[in-house]
Amino acid sequence: MATSNNPLILAINPGSTSTKVAIFAGNRKIKESKLNHSQEELDRFNALWDQFDMRLKAIQDFLADQNYRFDAVVGRGGLLKPVRRGTYLVNDAMLEDARAGVQGEHVSNLGCALAYRVAQKYGCNAYVVDPVSVDEFQSLARYSGHPLITRRSLSHALNIRAAAIWAAEQINKDVTQTNYIVAHMGGGISVAPVQGGSIIDVNDASSDGPFSPERTGGLPLQPFIDLCFSGRFSRRDMKRLVMGNGGLVAYLNTNDLKVVEEKIRQGDDYAREVFQAMIYQIAKEIGAMSTVLHGQVQRIVLTGGLARSDRLVTELRERVQFIAPVIVIPGELEMEAMAAGVLRVLSKQEQAKTYP
Repeated sequence: MATSNNPLILAINPGSTSTKVAIFAGNRKIKESKLNHSQEELDRFNALWDQFDMRLKAIQDFLADQNYRFDAVVGRGGLLKPVRRGTYLVNDAMLEDARAGVQGEHVSNLGCALAYRVAQKYGCNAYVVDPVSVDEFQSLARYSGHPLITRRSLSHALNIRAAAIWAAEQINKDVTQTNYIVAHMGGGISVAPVQGGSIIDVNDASSDGPFSPERTGGLPLQPFIDLCFSGRFSRRDMKRLVMGNGGLVAYLNTNDLKVVEEKIRQGDDYAREVFQAMIYQIAKEIGAMSTVLHGQVQRIVLTGGLARSDRLVTELRERVQFIAPVIVIPGELEMEAMAAGVLRVLSKQEQAKTYP
C-alpha cells in the first residue's frame, strides 16, 4: 500500500518497438516491464496514432495482474509546444497538441494520452515531466544562420535534467548552483550546457551534433543538398537516412555498440576508426558547448545507454577531462526521471505546471 511518503506512481514510456512500464513506491522501483510490439504487429498501422489502442491494451493487460491503486500516472512527454522544465498536468490542450504533432511526429507524443487514459481508471492525475520540447534557450542560441530557419530546443530533456540533478547530489550541491555539460548518448545524442538546472542550448539530435548509432547528426550542407535533389531519394527516404539509417548503421550496418566493440576486438580497423570518429564528434560538441558557459564548467556528465561502454567512456574522458572532471551516470534513466518529477510534485517540493 502507498503511504504519504511513498505514493504509488505508474510510469509509461512508449518507444518505437515497445512500451515500457514501471511501478514506483516513492522513488523505489518495485516492478518494471518492457511490452514488446512485433514489427508484424506495427506494420498493420498506417499512422502513429493508429497504434494507440494496441499500446493501451498492452498496458491494461499488464496492469490486470497487478493489485495496485495508483496515486499518479506519468507518461513520456513528446514534441509539444515549447515549455519550461518541470512536471505538467495532462490537459486537453496537451492531448490536442500531441495528436496534432505541433513540432513533429514522434512516438513519445503518445505518452501523455496513454497516461491520461490509464489515470482515468484509477481516479488520479496524469502528468508528463520535462518533455522533449523543454525550451530554456538563450536568445543567441536560436539563430541558425538564416531567418527562414530557427534553431529549436528539442532534446532528451528528461534524462539530461535528471542527470544534472543526480550529478549535483553526488557532490552535495543544489543543481541551481551548478554549471554542467550533460551528454545524453543513446540512439540519438544530445549535448547540452546546463546552467542552474536550465538547458540553455543543445544540439537537435535529429538533425545536428555528433553522429550516433542510428543518426547522421549534422552533415555538410552542400553535398547534402545535392543528395536531396539527386532523384535517388524521396523526402521520406531522406528523413529516414538522417534518422534511423545514419551513423553506425550506415557505416557498419548495426546500431548495437556491443557488436561494434566485438568487431574492434577481432581486429576490424575500420570499425575502430568509425567508433573513434563518433567519440571525436561527441568530444567536439562538448568542447563547443563549454564556450556557451564561458569555460566555467564544473562537471561533464555522461549519461544514456552508450555510457555503459567502458571503452567509449575511457576514450571520451581522455579527450574532454581537461575541460572539467567527468561524472558517469550510465543508462537511459527515463522511468526513474519521470517518477522523480511526479514525486517532487506529490511531496510539494515543486508545483505542477499547467500546459502550455
